[in-house]
Order: sequence, then C-alpha cells, then structure tokens
Amino acid sequence: MNETIAALSDKTLLGLPATDLALAMAAALAAYLAMRLVLRYVIDRMRKIAQHTDNRIDDMVVDVLGSTNRVFLLLAALLVGVGMLDLAERWNQRVGQLWFIALALQTGLWFTKAISFGLRRYESRHSSAGMTQVSASAVLLSWSMRTLLWAVVLLAVLSNLGVNITAFVASLGVGGIAIALAVQNILGDLFASLSIAVDKPFEVGDAIGIGDMSGTVEHIGLKTTRLRSLTGEQIVISNTDLLKQVVKNYRRMNERRIAFKFGMSYRSAPEKLEAIPGIVKRLIESRPALRLDRVHFQAFGQSSLDFEVVYFVTSADYGLYMDEQQRLNLQMMREFERLGVELAIPTQALYVAPTEGRRAVAKELATQD
Repeated sequence: MNETIAALSDKTLLGLPATDLALAMAAALAAYLAMRLVLRYVIDRMRKIAQHTDNRIDDMVVDVLGSTNRVFLLLAALLVGVGMLDLAERWNQRVGQLWFIALALQTGLWFTKAISFGLRRYESRHSSAGMTQVSASAVLLSWSMRTLLWAVVLLAVLSNLGVNITAFVASLGVGGIAIALAVQNILGDLFASLSIAVDKPFEVGDAIGIGDMSGTVEHIGLKTTRLRSLTGEQIVISNTDLLKQVVKNYRRMNERRIAFKFGMSYRSAPEKLEAIPGIVKRLIESRPALRLDRVHFQAFGQSSLDFEVVYFVTSADYGLYMDEQQRLNLQMMREFERLGVELAIPTQALYVAPTEGRRAVAKELATQD
C-alpha cells in the first residue's frame, strides 16, 4: 500500500502530482454530495414551514432554491477541488474569476425565478374576468426586469474579467435615452395600462363616463381601452389620455341620488299645497328600495309653484330607478287628483289694453318724439 502511494506521488499529470489530483477529485466529489444534501435538507425544511404559514415568502424561498442549477453545483465542487491544488498565481486568479462568474450566473437564475414567482402572484391578485391587460402587463414587466437583471450580471462579469465597462455603460445610457424619447408615447400608454391593472379604476364590463363620453368597457389593452357607447359605436381611447381625465365608474355606485322637480298650478289653495310634501314623503317611504332626503316647496316659477324632491335608490341598478320613478310619478298624479290640485301647464298670459288706453299711449309716444 505504501509502495502504491509512493509510486503515485512520483507520477505527475499536467505538471501536478497524481496524489494531489486524486485528493482534489475526492474533495470535489465530497463537496458536490455535501452541497446536494444540504440543499435538499434546506428545501424540505422550508417546504414544511411553508405548509403551516400564510405568507408567501417561504414559498418563494422554496421555489427559488429548487431552481438551483446542478451544473452550478458541479462547477462549484470542481472549483473547490481545484482550490486545493498548488497552482500558479495566474491560475489562482482564473479560479477566482470562475467562482465569481458561477455565482453571478446562479444568482441571476435565482432572481429570475423570484421575478417569475412574484409576477405570478401579481397576476393572480390583480387579474379578473376579462382583464387581459394584466397578463400583458405582467409579460412586459417580466421582460423589463429580466433584461435589467441580466444586463447587471453581464456588466458585473465583464468588470470582474478586467473589461473597462465605463464607456459601455455610457453608450447604453445614451442609447436608452434616445430609444425612450423615440417611443415615449408608446411607453406612456404601456405604463398607463400597468397603472390600470394595478389600481383598477375600472374593469371590463364596467359602465364608465369620461368627459362627455360614456359606455361599457369592452377591452383594456396595452395601448388603448375600448368602450361600447350607449348608441352602439365603439370608442377607442389611449390609456394615457384616459387616465388624464376624470373617470366616473357607474358600476361601483352603492346607491343612486335622484333629484327632480314638479310644478303645481297657481290656482291651488295654500292649504292643499301644504299637504303635498307629506303625500310625497309617504309615497317614497312606502317603497323599501327608496330613502327620502327632503321634499320642499322651492320657488314661485313663471307658470308654476315649484316643488323639489331628493331621494336615494338603494341600488345602482338603473332599471330599478326608472321603475320606481315611474311608479312614484303615477302615484303622485292619483294623489293630487284626490287632493283636488292640478299639475301646472306652462302658460303665458297676454293682457290687451283697451282702445282709450292705446290712444293715450300713442299720444304720449308722439309727444316724446
């Protein structure tokens, strides 16, 4: 046995003793097996912890660690073995650079997996039926973050290899500014789409109003949002212009406030007019879907005595509001007929002066001339 060891120690391979190479290979194999066992233990432990917690951080850790590349483990084990050899200084420097490259690439893979996990969570939390721009925004965000991540990894590797990246970074900055200026409108719409997906001021199927336009949201894309107007045509508006305006979302109304007026004839007696607010109040309060705010004799109009009524419909359903308003109008007409008062009809009275009066006026005008 001693003779065998002595014989191996006398042999060399690539200028290194065979015994040193054998020890390095054994150390590499041991390091590989140890890293595999430790990684498996940590993943199993974190998976058990994740099953008893509600947060998603431990789930992400399990997902990220599970994506560890076996090639990285093999390369790391080989570098451990190589590190045990008595190499020249320049080769030790190369080994250090390989360590950095391997760690940088594996870190990039870990962060890529974390980005994918986070975007899946984002999509599951913000997506809903018809929200097609969520997945599109997730793809855009994923592409942007991964591009930035691997650009940083590439620059770090080049810098570690001794490459002067200052001019390269400056060129990327100038090129990025030029591209951003060229596509600033498109980028504005893309980020506006992302803002709509996250903030959700409206969703597909919502009835919204924008300025003097209104309609139902049919599609929310990366660049434009499409509405179907009440008259049937499709309205296409860019996401940037859309978010610059006040958006009224009718679907999210909890209740609908209604204010309307009606006028009574000037021939109505004050005692009967005094009973009208009580009648209207009783009619509104008899309906479970309505909530009265106020009823008042508001003003003396040109041809009517004006009353104002304000009430709430405890639902955003427009059809329910119209049904209740129609029922209220018919009931008011019946009650006013029983009370003996009439709704006002717009009229104008023309008073004609007698003949003598007209002559006096004409004489007075002639005298002034």
